Formats: sequence, structure tokens, C-alpha cells
Amino acid sequence: MELGLKDKSALVFGAGGGLGGAIARELAAEGAKVVAADIDADAAEATAAAIRDAGGTGRALIWDIGDLTVLEERIATVKAAFGPISVLVNNTGGPPPTPAAGQSPEAWSRHFDQMVRSVIAVTDSALPRHAGSRLGRIITSTSSGVVAPIPNLGISNALRLALVGWSKTLAREVGRDGITANIILPGRIATGRILFLDEQKARREGRSVADVSAESSGTIPVGRYGDPSEYAATVAFLASRRASYITGSVIRVDGGLIASI
Repeated sequence: MELGLKDKSALVFGAGGGLGGAIARELAAEGAKVVAADIDADAAEATAAAIRDAGGTGRALIWDIGDLTVLEERIATVKAAFGPISVLVNNTGGPPPTPAAGQSPEAWSRHFDQMVRSVIAVTDSALPRHAGSRLGRIITSTSSGVVAPIPNLGISNALRLALVGWSKTLAREVGRDGITANIILPGRIATGRILFLDEQKARREGRSVADVSAESSGTIPVGRYGDPSEYAATVAFLASRRASYITGSVIRVDGGLIASI
């Protein structure tokens, strides 16, 4: 299937991680020119190098998305390298496991700035309305916790949900400019983040990580954790011209994990 992404400029955050890296590589495989942004320089460069080794166009960019003082300079760097940004993938790290109760106001503010305010600011700067472009894609990766809150991820459940309301509102505002805005939800995808959460649960409950992972896999209808490439393929479709009539949506990539309709 031709996705119409050849030579389009894509900016992917968290591109040094499991999900972000897979997304960056998948977009590049479809012909997009990808900026792999991450706070970890080595991880970002590893993703960019993998893209280039596969024959694609990739560039690493060190970027702490929560640092808004560098926002305009980084956006200018991306546009100077690959032109106007056609595809923006907002993918931030999550906060540590915590209950909802008992967190300090400072903790809420810090994680809000990192996970919510930063995403909104970057999107406003990267993809201003450009009528007639007919390709502008804002894809924001959140968590299945926005549909079914995950125990002991109180801060994540609350703050990521704010992005769902923002994305839905934005989609209605920019649709006539050829821009779509969608939320994508990972279920339990086999990344370092999921391993970390399994390790934390195992430690709390005095169990082995293998036991926790097996129990968790047993709750998923397809019986396994997802592969990052499966998540990335969904993002690539949403980024494509083929998905031009999908906007304001929340797309689950969860192997059927979320029980609600």
C-alpha cells in the first residue's frame, strides 16, 4: 500500500526508546525524512543510524521536550534540515509509578510541564495552520490508562487524559486545513518501559518478573505483549494520505486488552 509519505518531513519524539524508535524507523521505511528527537543523544543517534543503514533519511536531534527555552531553535533546525514538518509524533516518557493520592503539587506541576504543556507548545510551533497543504498529521501517543486507569499510575492516568481532550478539540479546529489530530494508545507493548513496570510490580509484591509478565500476558486476548513494530505500523498509517478521513479519534493498539467498548 502506497502511504504517500515519500520525502515528507517527520519529527518523532522519544525516538531513542522502544516505541519512538520503532515509529521513526517505520516512517523512514515509508520514505519520510525523519528527525529522531530524544533527550538521550546516543539513543537518538542509534535510531538515526539504523534509518540510514536501511537506506532511509534520518537525523538525530538532542531535545528535552520539557525545555521550552530551546523550542523555537529546535523547530528551526528541523525545518532547515528537511523542510516544513508534515508529520509530528508526540511521544513522551511517563512518570514513575505512583498512587493518585498523596502526590505533592510540585510533582503534579513537574510532570504536567513534561508530558502535557510541552506537547501542546511543540505542536503549536511545529504545525501552524497551513491551508491547502493537504497533509499535516499530529499523532500523540498516550497510554491505555486514559481509557481504563491503570493501578498505581495515578499521575500518568490523569495527565495523559488531558491530551485526549486537547487533541479532540484541536482536530475540530484544524481539519479544514488538511491537518488531522489523533491519539494512539499502546496496550502492553514489549518495551523497556513495560519491563520497568513489571519489575516494579514484582518488587512490590515479592514475585519474580517472569511471573508478573506471564500473568499480565494472560489478561491479553491475543496472549502476548505487542511488538513495537506493530504499534509503529499503525502510526505510519495514521500519518499517511490514506488516513485523511481519520481525525479526532483514539486508536487502541492493545491486542484486545482494554475490556471496555
